[in-house]
Amino acid sequence: MNAETRQFFNKKVLVIGASLGGIGSAIAEGFKTAGADVIITGVEDAPIKNLENKFEYFKLDVTDQLHFDKLSRAIDSLDVLVNCAGVSDRGMERSISVFETILDINLTGTYRCCQSFFPKLQSSQGCIINIGSMYGILGSPKVPAYGAAKSGVHQLTKSLAIEWAEYGVRVNAIAPGFIDTPGTKLGRSDPKHYDAVANRTPLGRWGNSKDIVGPALFLASVDAAFITGVTLNVDGGYSAV
Repeated sequence: MNAETRQFFNKKVLVIGASLGGIGSAIAEGFKTAGADVIITGVEDAPIKNLENKFEYFKLDVTDQLHFDKLSRAIDSLDVLVNCAGVSDRGMERSISVFETILDINLTGTYRCCQSFFPKLQSSQGCIINIGSMYGILGSPKVPAYGAAKSGVHQLTKSLAIEWAEYGVRVNAIAPGFIDTPGTKLGRSDPKHYDAVANRTPLGRWGNSKDIVGPALFLASVDAAFITGVTLNVDGGYSAV
């Protein structure tokens, strides 16, 4: 058992939105490998098959507070909360109804989760990692609601970090860039878009879900004990150009 594994041994980690094999699933796998007891959630009745026997799973609709109340009762303690539930609707977000739905899932859903599990994190002096987005920093005409929501997640992270610092709860965020996940399938299906992203990114490629795991483990670790209120860009340098 290496030092990284020892650090998360017997720690309880909850990853919201980890059912479909994207960033949330990769983060859940990373914490499990590092020795943590990991619970995952998704809006589906069950996660994809390669995750079914790896994690305890709860169906959770992040737009429904009753779901959070039920899940909170089912979990006796918590050390790390990762908010990764998110959705975009590329090219369709100009509709007011779609815009409102995107905000409810990505931003208000994140706030519901933080508030619901704060008492348990206060007890453990644990931490929160919110998954934001490069689109919370840069504009996009294709996903205006998603960008607005993720920008809100970044600001929420700062506000909660300040409010909850006195209770020993750290709150940070990660802003992934263009990542090869099920959620970016539509964008990646356009060869011009795919190549344009890779060519604009200083590191010369799209990211993958595993690129987000190390930063998440770091932010949850004792090595990050004096870090709170930060949004860490993990985008291959895209936002620096």
